[in-house]
Amino acid sequence: MPQIFHRSTNFISRLTIYGAVVILGALGYALYAIAMSPWYTEQYVKRQQPVPFSHRHHAGELGIDCRYCHTSVEKSSFAGVPPTQTCMTCHSQIWTNASMLEPVRASYRDDKSLEWIRVNALPDFVYFDHSIHVAKGVGCTTCHGQIAQMPLTERAGTLYMSWCLECHRQPEKYLRPKSEVFNPYYEPPSGAKQLELGKKLMAEYHVQSLQTCSTCHR
Repeated sequence: MPQIFHRSTNFISRLTIYGAVVILGALGYALYAIAMSPWYTEQYVKRQQPVPFSHRHHAGELGIDCRYCHTSVEKSSFAGVPPTQTCMTCHSQIWTNASMLEPVRASYRDDKSLEWIRVNALPDFVYFDHSIHVAKGVGCTTCHGQIAQMPLTERAGTLYMSWCLECHRQPEKYLRPKSEVFNPYYEPPSGAKQLELGKKLMAEYHVQSLQTCSTCHR
């Protein structure tokens, strides 16, 4: 019986199959890279705000405690955005004619809140409580990054569920003494010392490794 297909058909079929696998793998990797990139997660992206507020200047150089502006962070799920009156406590006395602060002065005169753009905005289906994390020894910089070094505020993490679960699976790697929660320059012990400290704090603060869906999705 004569051969129906040319011998090169075997090579072409193998090339097609292997090529399809390679292409699908490359496509999957490309989609993953896009999903993890700042272009999609908005990580490290500086938001355009009505006033170019600098955490580096206020929290870093001046040493203003986080709780001075974020007054509800220890008792509420929301850290709180400072009202204009808080800004004017200082800026009615200093930098009173600075052009960049005119929106603040206008807000105070007109009794109209500034429209700040949230940097760490979670989806509606995610529940997050600042107060419980603070009470359990999770520092501001654990989630917000080196905030006291940011001239303009940016998102330090991806805010993906996997990013949150890194801490929820092994809280001992991230906990610190409650006295250091609001210290933007806190340096955790390295390696085994942090694990030892973390396990001690887990017992002292009654921290659980919560990973059930209902913990964050209610």
